Amino acid sequence: MNEETHYHVLKYIEENPSITQRELAKELGVSVGKANYCLKALIDKGWVKANNFKNSNKKLAYFYILTPRGIEQKAIITVNFLKRKIKDYKELREEIEMLKNELKIDDTE
Repeated sequence: MNEETHYHVLKYIEENPSITQRELAKELGVSVGKANYCLKALIDKGWVKANNFKNSNKKLAYFYILTPRGIEQKAIITVNFLKRKIKDYKELREEIEMLKNELKIDDTE
């Protein structure tokens, strides 16, 4: 599981602690099996804790919470994610300028 996936899973869990694995899979655009794998990996790392509770509408549901270590790791991952996105943005901006110069497009008109 890469750092970007960690970021998205931790973000969704923090915002929606009662998210189901099916909902998480939909949010991430992955299979339910992969969502389960991601959650299990974060639980094994000690970043997420899963508590089960009984609900009249569902036989068994889980409530996911970030552990203190998970909150710390999410902050570190978020900083790295932001740095990577800023770098990508700068590179894209440079490429756009190069293409505009190549095609002699002046967008100040």
